[in-house]
Amino acid sequence: MLTFEPGQGRCEFPVPFGWQTLLTAFTVIFLCLSTPSKILSQEEISAEINELIRKHGLENSEVMEIASWLTDVYGPRLTGSTMLDKATDWAVETLKGWQLSNVHLEEWGPFGRGWQLDHFELHCTAPSYFPVIAYPKAWSPSTDGEISGEVIYLNAASGAELAKYKGKIQGKFILLDTIREVEEWFDAPAKRVDDKELLRLANLNDPTPRRGRGFRGSGARFSDTLWTFLQEEAPAAVVDRSYKGDLGTVFVSGARTATGRPQDQDVKVIPQVTMSIEHYNRIFRLLQKEIPVTLSMQLNSHYTNPDGMEHNIIAEIPGTDLPDEVVMFGAHFDSWHSSTGATDNGAGSAVMMEVARILLKTMEDSGIKPRRTLRLALWTGEEQGLFGSRAYVREHYANTDPFGNALEIMPSAEKVSGYYNLDNGTGKIRGVHLQGNTAVGPVFRDFLEPFQDLEATTLSLGNTGGTDHLSFDAVGIPAFQFIQDPIAYGTRTHHSNMDNWDHLVEDDLKQAATVIASFVWHTSQRDERLPRKSIDENLKQ
Repeated sequence: MLTFEPGQGRCEFPVPFGWQTLLTAFTVIFLCLSTPSKILSQEEISAEINELIRKHGLENSEVMEIASWLTDVYGPRLTGSTMLDKATDWAVETLKGWQLSNVHLEEWGPFGRGWQLDHFELHCTAPSYFPVIAYPKAWSPSTDGEISGEVIYLNAASGAELAKYKGKIQGKFILLDTIREVEEWFDAPAKRVDDKELLRLANLNDPTPRRGRGFRGSGARFSDTLWTFLQEEAPAAVVDRSYKGDLGTVFVSGARTATGRPQDQDVKVIPQVTMSIEHYNRIFRLLQKEIPVTLSMQLNSHYTNPDGMEHNIIAEIPGTDLPDEVVMFGAHFDSWHSSTGATDNGAGSAVMMEVARILLKTMEDSGIKPRRTLRLALWTGEEQGLFGSRAYVREHYANTDPFGNALEIMPSAEKVSGYYNLDNGTGKIRGVHLQGNTAVGPVFRDFLEPFQDLEATTLSLGNTGGTDHLSFDAVGIPAFQFIQDPIAYGTRTHHSNMDNWDHLVEDDLKQAATVIASFVWHTSQRDERLPRKSIDENLKQ
């Protein structure tokens, strides 16, 4: 990393150089040298507080123990499920035990019914026996004990082609996908963000369009026709394989329905299963050879959450001279169901709980309290559409449309200095996505300065999407997701059966909690709230 310090400002970019990198570097140097120092941030960073934060975050960390409770004991945490309720109770009692203030649940909804898996097994019984690696999709109903049936590949792309299967698939296991080629890994599936990618992020001139969770229906008429047909014909189960994953890793989420959502009361759901690619391909090749295949399956599940309502977890550390102003930090607490929800998002929840613990210990050691109120939020319903955080914003800060966009801002929104979110797996923090907020860049540059040795260095003007900071950003509140090392998030753990505690990287989670604790603290101590974008500017993105 090369660093240039023109006066009181600083600019940096990674090495090694190619000619394009060198040209970019000279441009960066010129801009740094030509930028008047009077407009560069001069944040008051407390070395004493950062030293204590490092002590409690790096040397006396409890983040892995917190994560073990969330995953090993109380995972998975599917929204609406019994396990989520148990995890919520544990988190509330833990936060109260740490002496956080105003620890409470905030109800939102209706979400609909929850779902809990009680038992599942799938076997190939002919032409030869083998146990099948597979997982039911969430909200799949129970079978009537152990069922057995023939496997059929439903080869249709139109209503006319579907017609030839009418009356022929009841009680059968239906394959919807073709074979997917599997290639061996010659490079490790886990990786760090390299200097080239950090430089690309740092050099983004304009934010990319703000990306929310669309969660839209297929829009393809045949897809709707297909699922209506399947519901009418009543197969034993619909079987697919995900678009990625191998070596027994299965990526699985929620069931499809012909109408409505699977969470909706009284909506009919067909049992649905996602199979490991190796076993799916083997069965498909047998069918291509015109060799009949028979499966047996037992699925026991039950629907939960009869009132349809869900809850976010809120806790606070009170402020002193600016108690009505708030610095928020949070992560989503819910997960999918095929594993224990470790990297998505036990990691983020454990880190943010650890941030609260670190700050309490830092206050205890220093005798210094935050100026603004610090508010921890653990959201539910994120996986189905940012439901929990959007409901919170709608209740407290803005009237919004169904997609979370601001219609009318409440005065209380101005009291929120900023919101920090963590939800990209177990990887260490490498910087911050600024969400197009150019004015906050100099502030965050000073916040990051003490953590050069922990490799948190990069600011990117660009947006990033897909998680709860968007609920706040959409209504003009400064809200940020951190740049993280991907590790094996997309290749192995995100929404998969391998998303367990063993794939958490301890040193990375310690680093993340330490950096975020410093960001939260120094945001709380500023004379001014964080700079913010205008709503008009936000809606243009």
